[in-house]
Parts: sequence; structure tokens; C-alpha cells
Amino acid sequence: MEMKISPSILASDYANLEKELDKCASAQLIHVDVMDGHFVPNISIGAPVVSSIKKVCNIPFDVHLMISNPLQYVEDFANAGADIICFHTECDSPIDETLDKIISLGKKAALAIKPGTDAKAVIPYLDKLDMVLVMTVEPGFGGQSFMESTMPKIEAIRAMAPDIDIEVDGGINPETVKIAAKAGANVFVAGSAVFKSENPESTINLLKTNAENAAK
Repeated sequence: MEMKISPSILASDYANLEKELDKCASAQLIHVDVMDGHFVPNISIGAPVVSSIKKVCNIPFDVHLMISNPLQYVEDFANAGADIICFHTECDSPIDETLDKIISLGKKAALAIKPGTDAKAVIPYLDKLDMVLVMTVEPGFGGQSFMESTMPKIEAIRAMAPDIDIEVDGGINPETVKIAAKAGANVFVAGSAVFKSENPESTINLLKTNAENAAK
């Protein structure tokens, strides 16, 4: 299974997003965190920003909706250029209807679970999903420490769905990426590790190599 690195622009310099995205040329995905100030305490960006940066980046966009009512906004983000649309099992929207909406718009559908949510929460929807996101920090803020206690959930999901992409988000660096890859993850969101490094491209390549070696 291909190992994919998804740099999170939450950790980038928002005043220079085009230049920041240029640093990610070797990445497989670009992770876009969308926060509404309700589902999580923080507020980030909306569909207009996604639309703008899509014009200057040809890497697929992995859009993570940390919002209370994703169904209301799925079409906006699909039209803005999202390639993968991920939302939380803990949200207020009907999950099946929201997944069907994403799929009907020709986008890949993903479900996320918080650190305290059981892996079983995604089981009823696995046949509709391209990816499951296991949060390895509490959603809402960048720069948190990796929670190794979430690894059994990755192992459980991988056992149930051997061919699905499993993404981890939170505290990923060249060391923790090995732990997550060994547990069965293959998509790794990295914010600070990439954008705060002196050489983001080298860091992306190192993350990918470390994941590949750990998964062997």
C-alpha cells in the first residue's frame, strides 16, 4: 500500500500560501483543515481560500471538515476543488446522507474519529469510504503531541478494511510516523514537522521513507 504524506497548511505561513505550497511538491496530498469555531474551538479557513489555492497547486486536496454541519458545506468545498472530503462521526449531520452527497459530487469520502471515539463508529460506513482518519490529537489546534494510545484503533480498522487508506493527523514527525505506519496507517498529516523545518521537501521525503521502512 502506498505511503502518502499530506502536509497540513494549518502550520504554514498564510501570508504566503502559494510559496508554502511550492515547498510541498514531493507530497502526495495537501491537507486543508477547516474549523468552524463550534465543533472545535478554533476557526480557520473556508471554501474561498480552498478555491484560490487550488489554482496554484495541482496536488490533490485532502479537506478535513472539523465542523458541526458538514452536509451544509460539502458542495461548497467540492466546487472549490476538494478531492477528498473528510468529516467527523461526531458531527451533527446524518452520516449516510453526507457520505452520499460527497460521492454524488464525484469526490472521495472519508470519515474521521476523535481520540476518544471507538473504531467501531466507522464500521457501518466502510463500504462507502475511501479513507478513515484517526485523530492522534484532539482536533482543533496544531502543534499537539502524538497520542500513541490511539494506535490500537488503527490496527482494528486495518484488520476490518485491509485495502482502505487510513490517515493519522496530529503530532506526526519522522519518529512518530514509524509508530503509526507500523500500526497500519498509510496516510500521514504533517504540519509543523514540514512547514517549520529548514527543508520541507527533504522532510516530506524522510517521512515517506520512514513510513515505508516501518511498514515492511
